[in-house]
Amino acid sequence: MRNYQLFMGGQFTDGEHGERIESLDPYHGKPWAELARATRRDVDRAVKAARDALEIGPWSKLTATARGRILRKIGDLVARDAERIAEIEARDNGKLLAEVRGQLNGVAECWYYYAGLADKIEGAWVPVEKPDTMAFTMREPIGVVAALTAWNSPIWFATVKCAPALAAGCTVVVKPSEFASASTLELAALVKEAGMPDGAFNVVTGYGNDAGAALVEHPDVAKITFTGSDLTGAKIYETAAKHMKRVSLELGGKSPNIVFEDADLDLAAAGVVSGIFGAAGQMCTAGSRLLVQRSIKDAFTAKLVDLAKYIRMGDPMDPNTNVGPISTPPQFQKVLDYIEVARNDGARCILGGNRATGEGLSAGQFVEPTIFADVTNDMRIAQEEVFGPILSIIEFDTEEDATRIGNDIAYGLVAGVWTQNIGRAMRMTKALKVGTVWVNTYRAYSFMMPFGGMKKSGLGRESGIEAINEYLETKSVFLSTASEGPTNPFIMR
Repeated sequence: MRNYQLFMGGQFTDGEHGERIESLDPYHGKPWAELARATRRDVDRAVKAARDALEIGPWSKLTATARGRILRKIGDLVARDAERIAEIEARDNGKLLAEVRGQLNGVAECWYYYAGLADKIEGAWVPVEKPDTMAFTMREPIGVVAALTAWNSPIWFATVKCAPALAAGCTVVVKPSEFASASTLELAALVKEAGMPDGAFNVVTGYGNDAGAALVEHPDVAKITFTGSDLTGAKIYETAAKHMKRVSLELGGKSPNIVFEDADLDLAAAGVVSGIFGAAGQMCTAGSRLLVQRSIKDAFTAKLVDLAKYIRMGDPMDPNTNVGPISTPPQFQKVLDYIEVARNDGARCILGGNRATGEGLSAGQFVEPTIFADVTNDMRIAQEEVFGPILSIIEFDTEEDATRIGNDIAYGLVAGVWTQNIGRAMRMTKALKVGTVWVNTYRAYSFMMPFGGMKKSGLGRESGIEAINEYLETKSVFLSTASEGPTNPFIMR
């Protein structure tokens, strides 16, 4: 069994009390690693290390170009160890190894991207109306950043938060989910190998209600960036507001995948299946609401069911596996409970609807890919985020109907639109109240593109140039060049 420690001040160390947390392999149904359980005093140590690095340590004295060199080295090391780390993360959270491999390539590129931006942070000269005055702005790091990440893509979340924060000159303390911390600690080892000054990057592991809460409440943390549920995000937002902390929240979704009658139906069906059953539906971007035009509903539903029938569940390490297990025991039970909620509300199950059994599945947390028909948008299965492989089919008649139903939700993260009419595509893109719209594709991501949500799906943006602004403060400077002082010092110039 692997044993992981906390990482703070540039060193791996045990927690204050030496307590451990078991990490479960969701495919084999057995613990495979142990993590240190951080206390509030451990969090204090980590935040102090981050603050010292920011204010008096070598990190504070590095030029922006030197910071960029370190970030680029981290990218090199991630690329070198991508296969090893992918295997660790796939074992830790049950995500397909093939998918994690692809994600690790993006992780390395993301570090390269922000390495290049580190010395492109510029202020501006402002031609103010005041005579004999020079005015300009400076961009400064916001301070110590607390990065709280989710269990479904831990190393990706740690990267899209920490790379821009470090490029901006901040220091970070990462608190990964207790269900999947291993890959983040492997990243910490690479950060150390890359020559990161002690204290600039720290990792504390443990439970959200002690280590996580201590980090959010800590007076020396200036900014909180969180990925997870909207309920937890709301609590973090409330706590942060009491202390005037900055926040970025990447929260849940209940995303519409909208198929019009003029779409390429084969392409759309593949996109819908990938959008909800990929990663066993454990994505904030899952296209869990299929909005399909009434004129093609029956034909498209049949095509969808035929395609989904051939999904292969199994070992996430097997390249032939399409869908892996549900990552955590609480989430596994939640998904099964929502299947019963849907049935009780009158939705008709036309595929799946049970715990998956069969060869190689009995030890793991598997749920059959499930499709419900006869769903109305006011049902709980259509309004509440499940985070599992459950698709709800909702019919519509017109563009206006599709827009109304698509927006009739508390969330606003992403949407898919399938049509061959470019005018319709642009009208829908404008009308849908979401942070990302995918047209004739789904689950297309890039570290160069800003990502985030509207409404209950969150605040702020990750990735792209916009993300670095989340970790910077703007300072205004006025410099008088007048040769003489004012004749009346009580009158402002």
